[in-house]
Amino acid sequence: MSVVLDLSAFVLVLVATVVLAVMGVRMSRTTSDFFVASRSARPVWNASAISGEYLSAGTFLGLAGLVLLVGSDGFWFPIGYAAGYLLLLLFVAAPLRRSGAYTIPDFVEARLESRTVRRVTSLLVLVIGWLYIVPQLHGASLTLGVVADLPPWVGAVVVAVVVSGIVAAGGMRAITVVQAMHYWVKLSALAIPAVLMLIVLSGREPSSDTVVAFPAELGPVAADPYSTASLMIALLLGTIGLPHVLVRFYTSPDGASARRTTVLVVAMIGLFYAVSGTLGLIARVAAPDLALPGVADTVVLALPARLLPEPLGTIVTAIVVAGAFAAFLATSSGLVVSLAGVISQDLFDGSVRSFRLSAVLCVVAPLIVALLTGPEALVSSVGTVFLVAATSLTPVILLGVWWRGLTARGALAGMLVGALTVGASLIASIALDPQARAAASWITQPAAWAIPLVVVVIVLVSRWDRRRIPGRAEWYLTRLHLPERSGDPG
Repeated sequence: MSVVLDLSAFVLVLVATVVLAVMGVRMSRTTSDFFVASRSARPVWNASAISGEYLSAGTFLGLAGLVLLVGSDGFWFPIGYAAGYLLLLLFVAAPLRRSGAYTIPDFVEARLESRTVRRVTSLLVLVIGWLYIVPQLHGASLTLGVVADLPPWVGAVVVAVVVSGIVAAGGMRAITVVQAMHYWVKLSALAIPAVLMLIVLSGREPSSDTVVAFPAELGPVAADPYSTASLMIALLLGTIGLPHVLVRFYTSPDGASARRTTVLVVAMIGLFYAVSGTLGLIARVAAPDLALPGVADTVVLALPARLLPEPLGTIVTAIVVAGAFAAFLATSSGLVVSLAGVISQDLFDGSVRSFRLSAVLCVVAPLIVALLTGPEALVSSVGTVFLVAATSLTPVILLGVWWRGLTARGALAGMLVGALTVGASLIASIALDPQARAAASWITQPAAWAIPLVVVVIVLVSRWDRRRIPGRAEWYLTRLHLPERSGDPG
């Protein structure tokens, strides 16, 4: 009975996703519809869609598991994720909307007048997007394996096929409708069990039997002041460099709308993190035996059956399954639509037809990786994506928006140094044994020194190359920071 309900919830989410996508397809006619929803997404609707794609498998499943493992230390992740949007609000939301770009490479090329920098930016966007899609596919495999004992490849393939299909069919306009729905499904799927389980726990007497020895080595969790600070820097600045987040600001009607959207996003994801974190705290009381790396990510799926009477526990588990698949589909579709825009413009002719082909092509690489690898800790995987984005793209975006002296060579040098530095750190941390890894926090959490290094490289190379400052830099920066006139389409 429980398997039937869980699979029914999974199918229901898929059907709802496809139906809404088809409705969006009817509204998608132009290239602008496919790339940026014709810049017509209003704040509440757009904020729901942004929140829907931002709250990924790492949040839906991984955050509660992380809190189960480490308690209050796990809350550094949602604090960093949510606060990153404050930086977006303050520094880039409105300027990026006023840039008139479709994608991050569009913005970089227009700002620096360099095709070479555009190509490197496009490559980094693809790498970051692929790294982020893989945990979503792993999460889908993990969920179907837990609730229905299906082979790991089933969940990954289903999500990849559905996402590539709906993105190819309707582009950004269709995905906006789908992701907005997904946010409210995900929030409800965690809020309902959280409220019911808190009611159940409120009638229980505290017991010392729930105390358990939690493992000491937990990978992504900050264990000292340096690691905590470095982790927060990566999460705060990494948000600015995520391609599927930035492309959303291009869909707003104007800069003021982009700022209002960002404020709403902070409130929406903050509410979601509060609910998800609460489930982690509940798990520390009700499911301490699941506090094991690789197992803790399943705790959200296991809690309802442990705490709620039947058949309520089975029904609530199915609701959680529905929310989990909404998370995988929403984030994956946001990533695919942003990557498809980049691929279609850089490798093809930027038409609707090439966009559709690109939407299919850009899921192939992450699907292969997901099928060849096993699911690691979901929060750790997503944290790696934020680190790569924070060191390779964020410094260039921020300086491109706020510093006239940025040159193409400076940006290129910074992106290469950032990517190589983080890549070397990740390889070194994998090669180290657990004891050495715990002691070498400057390697496992390199953001605190890698990001300043990248900024210094960009500034020094740009100063050395200052005669190559783009001739339109002053005009372009004025466009980014001057409020739109009434009726200006941007």
